[in-house]
Amino acid sequence: MKHDLPYGMRFSILGRTFKRQLDERLLEKDLTGVQLGVLKELERLEASGAAEVNQRDLEKASHVTHPTMTEILKRLERKGFVCCCQSSHDRRHKCISSTEKSRQLRQELSCMDEAILEELSRGLSRQQLETLWEILDVMLDNAFQTCKKGCDENDQKTCRKHPGI
Repeated sequence: MKHDLPYGMRFSILGRTFKRQLDERLLEKDLTGVQLGVLKELERLEASGAAEVNQRDLEKASHVTHPTMTEILKRLERKGFVCCCQSSHDRRHKCISSTEKSRQLRQELSCMDEAILEELSRGLSRQQLETLWEILDVMLDNAFQTCKKGCDENDQKTCRKHPGI
């Protein structure tokens, strides 16, 4: 039966399964996928050397409204994942920074990713996994090229922000 599934459906099932497994593990940390996305974007902005990361930066990157991001950040701050304070550059903005708890979560996420991958790739040899990664890298490059050719500038930025694309 699984061989009769269209290719797109196969990728979709794998993606949804991976996401569901990650969401289950995140619930144990009292986090949602959206909150994790904001933390990942904050991590990316901090790693890029930004002097300050403000709420507006996160809103643009996450494609959410100001009120939505306000609620996300309130929850993340209550849970101890971010620290929000007034910007030293512009008093109208909140300066957002990661906490130690958030930095520890990064390590745990890496382990979660590995565990989920291990579950989904059970039965594959080391060589098969290496071949899979090579193939996926080519396919991701092709996806970027397709996105670049068929999307407007805003979509290309979204396409590029994903690791490997």
